[in-house]
Amino acid sequence: MKFKTPVREGIFLRRYKRFFADIRLGTDIVVAHVPNTGSLKTATEPEAPCLISEAANPERKLRWTLEAIKMGSDWVGVNTAWPNSLAEEAFESQIFSHWQPYQELQREVKISPETRLDLRLTAAGKPPHYVEIKNVTMNQDGVARFPDAVTERGQKHLRELVKLVEDGNTAEILFTVQRSDCQSFGPADHIDPEYGKLLRWAEKQGVRITVAVVKITPRGLSLTNQLLPLQF
Repeated sequence: MKFKTPVREGIFLRRYKRFFADIRLGTDIVVAHVPNTGSLKTATEPEAPCLISEAANPERKLRWTLEAIKMGSDWVGVNTAWPNSLAEEAFESQIFSHWQPYQELQREVKISPETRLDLRLTAAGKPPHYVEIKNVTMNQDGVARFPDAVTERGQKHLRELVKLVEDGNTAEILFTVQRSDCQSFGPADHIDPEYGKLLRWAEKQGVRITVAVVKITPRGLSLTNQLLPLQF
């Protein structure tokens, strides 16, 4: 998947008020939108190279969007708008063997008056397969960790995925790791112990956990079939 608008390389200076970042672009300092509600622990560092994309709408308040920050030799993607589209692209290219039996994909599927899940995969003669997608940016000693902030919404999703399995469907949580310097994955118990407890419980109840690495370059990004083992 290519970036939708031109991307330029700058220098990340600081993040503030959660959704703003100062970027050095040539001799100028520009303000970029940060499309990520998380803390971005271990994913930001002053004076690190970064990628920013230019808004398609020239009248948008902020012209630039922060897409990735280089940590060491790796690009770390920070834009949480990408994983759903990457998963759809992965479905179309059939990179995951357990998705190959399904013929159709629906996005933003309503399962209750209050909740939508990211994907529903369907095929004749098979129960629906529901997928919730989470974006991972944190690396703790080579272990990809989620979440990087307490997430009551994420906790609710795990309970709902288990309920779907109990009702005769299949369900999965797909963690898209937007960096390639991790060797395994585990919940961030030190940040949200309740989420870690629920994730382990959900796996025992039959919710599939898939952890896939996103490849990022200045030209674009793609979800790969490089899967990280669980470290529970």
